Amino acid sequence: MTSRRIEGYVIVSADGMLADADHVMPPALKFKGDQAFFNAALDRAALIVHGRNSYEDQPNSPRRQRIILTRDVPGLARDASNPKAVLWNPAGATFAQACDLSGIESGTVAIIGGPGVFGMFMDRYDTFWLSVAPQVRLPGGEPCFPGVPERSPQDVLAAHGLTAGETQILDAANEVSVTAWRR
Repeated sequence: MTSRRIEGYVIVSADGMLADADHVMPPALKFKGDQAFFNAALDRAALIVHGRNSYEDQPNSPRRQRIILTRDVPGLARDASNPKAVLWNPAGATFAQACDLSGIESGTVAIIGGPGVFGMFMDRYDTFWLSVAPQVRLPGGEPCFPGVPERSPQDVLAAHGLTAGETQILDAANEVSVTAWRR
């Protein structure tokens, strides 16, 4: 029997963007407190899941088991460039099969983006950790979830059955906070 908790992690601008118009997370969206929170969460996670354009860049990144979503494989494959990574095409294999190939049967699975990947798991999150940088705006940027900016990230999470819980301040000077949205 498997026991995996699904948790999402993203920091967004006031207008719900996770990247600029070039699909790059700009320095304006990087805060020491949020990065420490994110890094600690990934250190605790058993498995990281992200798209081919999303990644985390911390000292422990190469040691983390991961699943990378891609259309470059028919279903599942080991990543020839990273022995800790499994390549997964959801059109050809299930998430459970990808987890099985990665060798992870239990623990926290951290979903770290991008928008399409976040959207795939919207009805499966046990917790989604939404960090907000209210002093940052990224006009024309990349929305964090499908349905943003027509709706706020908070409205999207609520529409999928998640409820806002505790909020922590990660950077008081810049008003950056993280809220746990739980099922």
